Amino acid sequence: MDPEGSLTQDDPHVKVMMTGSTLRKVKSRMWKRQRHFRLLEDGLTIWYKSRWAGKGHSTFTEVEAVREGHQSEVLLSIAQEFPAELCFTLVFHGRQGNLDLVADSPEEAQAWIQGVRKLIHKAQTMDEKERLDQWVLDWFQKADKNKDGKMNFKEVRKLLKMMNVEMNEDHALHLFTMADMSESGSLEIEEFVQFYKMLTQRDEIWKVFQDYSGDGEKLMLEELENFLTIAQQEGEQSAQHAPELIERYEPSETAKKQGAMSFDGFQMYLCSQEGSIFKPQHRELHQDMSQPLSHYFISSSHNTYLMEDQLRGHSSLEAYIQALKRGCRCVEVDCWDGNDGEPIVYHGHTLTSKILFRDIISTLKEYAFKVSDFPVILSLENHCGVEQQTVMAQHLSQILGDTLLTTQLDEQVPQELPSPQELKGKILLKAKKIGGLEECLDDTLTDEVSDEEEIANNDDDEDPPAENHNAKTSKSKLSRELSDLVVYCKSVHFHGFEHARLHAKCYEMSSFSESKAKRLAKEADFVQYNTRQLSRIYPSGLRTDSSNYNPQEMWNVGCQIVALNFQTAGLEMDLNDGLFRQNGCCGYVLKPDFMRDGNTQFSPEKPEERQGYKPLRLSIQVISGQQLPKVNQKEGSIVDPLVRVEIYGVPQDQNKEETSHINNNGFNPVWNESLNFVIHTPELALVRFVVEDYDKASRNDFMGQFTLPFTCIQAGYRHIHLLSKDGTPIPPSSLFVNISISEFT
Repeated sequence: MDPEGSLTQDDPHVKVMMTGSTLRKVKSRMWKRQRHFRLLEDGLTIWYKSRWAGKGHSTFTEVEAVREGHQSEVLLSIAQEFPAELCFTLVFHGRQGNLDLVADSPEEAQAWIQGVRKLIHKAQTMDEKERLDQWVLDWFQKADKNKDGKMNFKEVRKLLKMMNVEMNEDHALHLFTMADMSESGSLEIEEFVQFYKMLTQRDEIWKVFQDYSGDGEKLMLEELENFLTIAQQEGEQSAQHAPELIERYEPSETAKKQGAMSFDGFQMYLCSQEGSIFKPQHRELHQDMSQPLSHYFISSSHNTYLMEDQLRGHSSLEAYIQALKRGCRCVEVDCWDGNDGEPIVYHGHTLTSKILFRDIISTLKEYAFKVSDFPVILSLENHCGVEQQTVMAQHLSQILGDTLLTTQLDEQVPQELPSPQELKGKILLKAKKIGGLEECLDDTLTDEVSDEEEIANNDDDEDPPAENHNAKTSKSKLSRELSDLVVYCKSVHFHGFEHARLHAKCYEMSSFSESKAKRLAKEADFVQYNTRQLSRIYPSGLRTDSSNYNPQEMWNVGCQIVALNFQTAGLEMDLNDGLFRQNGCCGYVLKPDFMRDGNTQFSPEKPEERQGYKPLRLSIQVISGQQLPKVNQKEGSIVDPLVRVEIYGVPQDQNKEETSHINNNGFNPVWNESLNFVIHTPELALVRFVVEDYDKASRNDFMGQFTLPFTCIQAGYRHIHLLSKDGTPIPPSSLFVNISISEFT
C-alpha cells in the first residue's frame, strides 16, 4: 500500500521538502524568525520546529493554495528587504491565518511552491478509498513510536485511545491475533490495515445489505434497483441509476461482469458524495438565474474588512479574500478621509487598524469572480468629504474598468431590477445618488443630499453615538463623480411600506439594523416589498464582539442582503453556509415562488394560509457515527457523543430533538433512535445536524455539524459528512442516518 504513489516520492521538489529547509516565518515587519520546516513521510504533514517551543506542525490537507511573491499584506510590507522570488504564502482552508515564508534562495522558494502545489493537487484528486488508506497510514505512523514499521499490542492499545475507541481488552486482543497472520506478536502495515478493517466493519450497513441481497454475498442488478426504489425513494430513475452505481463504485471486476454489486461496492457507494444526504444535482448551479435581483437571497458580509471584533480588531484585505472565497456576493467598505488625500477603510471612532480604499478595490478586482461569475455588490458606507469621494470614484473607475457597472443595461427606465445572469462578471456600487435614473442629469440638480437621505446608510438606531452626530443637521455634500457610478443600488431612507408601494423605484434600496428589521418583519407588507426592492440587514451596533444575529428570521420575510460577520464561526454562519451550499455555491439562491409574486399574501406567522400549503413529515433515524473527532486532546479522554437535529424556518417549524448519549465511544457509536418533525414551509426550512460530547456537569462540547436546506435532502440511507466549527470538512467523520419524507396528513 503506497498512498503517496511515485509522484511524490520521486519528485525533486518534494525531495527538497522532505529533506527540510530553514525558512523565515514572517508575522509583521518587525517579527521575522527562522524555523526549520520539512515534509513528513506521510507526504501530507508539514512539520516545523521553533528554537523555543521545541516543535509544532501543520497538516497539509488543510492547505488550500500557495501564493507566489509578495501576495500578502505582511510580505508587501517587507518587499524592500526581501525580493519577491524568495517569498511565498501558504493559505489554509477555513479561518486559520496564512503562513508567510521567506526562503534563502529562489530555487528553494520554487521547490516549496511547486512541491506544495503538487501535494495540494494530490490531496484534491484522491478518491474515497485512497483518502481512507491515507488516514490509516497516518494513524499507523502516529502510533509506531519507535519507528520500526511494526506495532505491538501495547502500541495498538494506545492507538485505540488516540482514535477515540474504548474497547474491552479481550476483544482488542482477539482482533489483534486474527490480524497477526505472521504470528510475530506485532502488526506490519498490511496486517494493521486488516486489523483496521475488522475494527471498522460496518455491521449496520451489512444488515441493510442482507435485507436486499438474495444470497447474502452480492446485490444483483434487480436487487440493487429494488433497494434504490424502496429504501432510497428514487422511484423510476432507479433502473437507470443502478448500473451507473455498479460502474462507479464496484471494485471487483468479476461482480461488474455479472452486473452485480458486492458488499465493498455497496459500502463505497453509501460513503460517497452520491450516498450523502445532499442531492447531487442541487450542489450544481441548477436554478433559473434570469429573474430580477430582488428574487434571490444573496450571500452578504458585514464590515467585511474586519478579521476579529469591532473595537480593536485587525482590518485586512485578507478578510475580503476569505469572504469572497466563501461565495459572498455583497461586501462592505467603511470609508473615511485619510491624512494624505487617500481614503482609508476602518470601523470609525474605534481602534481597529486602517487599510487603503484603493487596495481593497484592487483585491476585489482580483478575487471577485474566482468562485462565482454572478455580480458582486459593493456596499459603500461613505464618511468622506467631497474631495476624497472623488478620489474614490477615480480608483473605482481606473482599477475596476469595465467590471464596474456604470450605465443601465438598456435605455428604458427599469420597472424591475436586472437579473444575476444579465449582470454576470459585474461589480455594482451601492451608495447614495444625486437624483435618479429618470433624470438626464442636468446642472440644476443639487450636489447635496438632504439629511433625511443622509441617514439612509446609518439607520442604525443602536450604534454607539459617533463623535460628530450633530453634523447630520446640515446638508451633506456628495461628489458628482461618485454619485454617477451608482446605477441599480441607490441607498435611500425608508419611509414605510405604504410610501414605498406608491413612490419607490425598483433601484432604490434601504438598510435596516437587525432590531428595526425584526419590528418590520411583524408586518405582512415586508414580504411583498421584498419582491420588488432590495433590503440590506446588518447586525446591531452593540455587537462589538462581531457576534451574529439569526439570519433565518430575515430570510423568512424575503430580505435578500442579510449581512453577517463572516469572520465569526458559529450557528449563524452555519445557517448561511447551509443555505448557500446549493446552486453551485454561487452566492445567489432563488427565493420560493410565493416570495417572488408581487401580490403575495404569504406570512411566515401563518404558513397554513398560503396557496399550495403542503406540510411534510420528516423522520430521521439516527443509526450510527463514524470516527468522530476528539474534543479533548488528552491521551486518555474519549467522548460521549449525542446527535441533535435542529430545524430553522418559519416560527412553527423552529424545533430541535436529540438522541441519548453513548458512553465512551467516538469511533463507531450506534444510536438507532428516531427523531420526528413536521415542516410547514419546507421551501424555507434549514436542517442542522450537530454532534456534541455530552457533559453532565457543564455545557456539552461541540464536535461537528452539517447544515443544509430541507429541499436538498435525499431520502433513504445516507451519510452526513461532518464539518468543523469553521465549516471545513473533518474526514472521515460522519453520521449514518435513514431519512423518510412523506406528506403530513
